[in-house]
Amino acid sequence: MNHIWNHGEMSIRELQTLYDEPQPHINTLSTLVRILEEKGFLAHRAVSTRSYKYFANVSRDDYRSRSLTGVIDKLFGKSYLGAVSTLVSEEKISIDELKELIRQIEGE
Repeated sequence: MNHIWNHGEMSIRELQTLYDEPQPHINTLSTLVRILEEKGFLAHRAVSTRSYKYFANVSRDDYRSRSLTGVIDKLFGKSYLGAVSTLVSEEKISIDELKELIRQIEGE
């Protein structure tokens, strides 16, 4: 998604050239693009009978939000508190950082 957002509309072959070596196989990218399109993140337009250009169908913020919601729904049973609790217990975020976040939110 970042390549599409950063470089705009492109074919799968053009997308492949943006990856460092070893580049992913064209079939791998085709599968990934198809999945992202099925989920509504990408869309395409035909440029010839067998060639397509793909473009972002959602903004970065929408993508982040939908992706985060999906992870929390699947892995934490739709519990945002469970997700935050895991971050704290695994020391990915400190209590002080949480308190600062709460202060920021309350200040808005």
